[in-house]
Amino acid sequence: MSTIPVYRWRLAPDGLATRRQLRAMGLRPGGQDVAAELQRPRRRRGPLVAFLYRIDRAKPVRPMTPARAAALAVAMRARRTCAGCRRDVGYCIPTSLGVCATCAFPDHTL
Repeated sequence: MSTIPVYRWRLAPDGLATRRQLRAMGLRPGGQDVAAELQRPRRRRGPLVAFLYRIDRAKPVRPMTPARAAALAVAMRARRTCAGCRRDVGYCIPTSLGVCATCAFPDHTL
């Protein structure tokens, strides 16, 4: 069992990046294993952990195809459709409510 190196926040060496940093560079991990771990101390709960990947092994982000764009549009429309009144309310409905604000709070006037 091999262990991965752990670095403190802002002290990781060059050549490593988080998923978000890779995405900003137009890259993705591409199936590679986690190269290292980044830990940021928190006071109340355990440490905040981010995984680091090697930039030289990262692959380019896959391009958006028309089929993927259509599937994403359908998924986003489903997140905006209220289960109560079946309308597209124009915003993503919170999962805590499950319905739009009008259906969740019918007595409240806006």
